[in-house]
Amino acid sequence: RRAIRLCLAEPQIFISQIRALLRASHYGQIKILLPMLASLTELDQALALIASARGMLRQEGIPFDEETPIGGMIEVPAAALSAEWFAKKLDFLSLGTNDLIQYTLAIDRTDDTVAHLYDPLHPSALALIAHTLHVGIKQGKPVSVCGEMAGDPKLTRLLLGMGLTRFSMHPAHILTVKQQVMRSHVGELRALARKLLRAGRPDRIQEYLEQING
Repeated sequence: RRAIRLCLAEPQIFISQIRALLRASHYGQIKILLPMLASLTELDQALALIASARGMLRQEGIPFDEETPIGGMIEVPAAALSAEWFAKKLDFLSLGTNDLIQYTLAIDRTDDTVAHLYDPLHPSALALIAHTLHVGIKQGKPVSVCGEMAGDPKLTRLLLGMGLTRFSMHPAHILTVKQQVMRSHVGELRALARKLLRAGRPDRIQEYLEQING
């Protein structure tokens, strides 16, 4: 019971937070990102509360940016599989790959007995990421990655080949990832990325990843 679930369970707290964000938008550009969405019902409820917060501010004569973008985190498999529907109602999507991989593989990264099973190159996790990126491209909605994958230079060229153009990472990783981006030709990476996504077996995935990074 956290993230959007807690927000919807405590609507007055959520509205207070949204009001604060919207008031700040008058002084600089911001974006609002809804975390851990899993269903359209949750999204509709959140958007209704945001609309209510906007209405309150208008009624009170408090200025805010009416065009403040609203986005959604794609960090559970249900959200990735529903990305097309989310994208129709949101301005942007953000892939939280840490949780997405964890929930897809049914593991807890803080549990030492299963943490070794965490695998960003698992075919199922890659398929969900690729699907979300495809939805964003198809609908013209920006999609970013804000998980450990975004800051891993071994995966930069693969993500570029899958269609990612927005990376969010710890500042310490920017230079190494930038170097990978600068030496990449996206058109050449797409075909290899498609082959990797169809490979299925871990050994074949590693072979294609080596080719991508070659």
